[in-house]
Amino acid sequence: MLHSLTVKNYMSANLVTFMPDMDVLRAIHLLLENGITGAPVTDNLGNVIGFLSERDCLKVALDACYHEERGGRVQEYMTPDAITVDADQSILEVARLFSNMGFKTLPVMDDNRLVGSISRSEVLKAFQSIR
Repeated sequence: MLHSLTVKNYMSANLVTFMPDMDVLRAIHLLLENGITGAPVTDNLGNVIGFLSERDCLKVALDACYHEERGGRVQEYMTPDAITVDADQSILEVARLFSNMGFKTLPVMDDNRLVGSISRSEVLKAFQSIR
């Protein structure tokens, strides 16, 4: 049963994305305002070139405390080469990914196009739906 559940049925299509030259303090504000743990970083063509997570943003706070540097650009803090999942991928496969890595959210792709994101909690909701 779990193999038949796919990402596209549980992902969020309401996307927040960042540009690499965006002010990282603005990006942090958008993460908090939208209640999300991370978002993809895209280039001018919409290609995913990285991911900015809460963990990455903690580096901003540490730099401010230790080096008295406030802010910078998203590209200075993002994780390059973001791991993505496919919209048709099994929820079970994505659950395995989440259990083996520290990410809480992953970008979702369909035909090399960014179409959404999926979080750990959305994967858990998928499991709950099969009861």
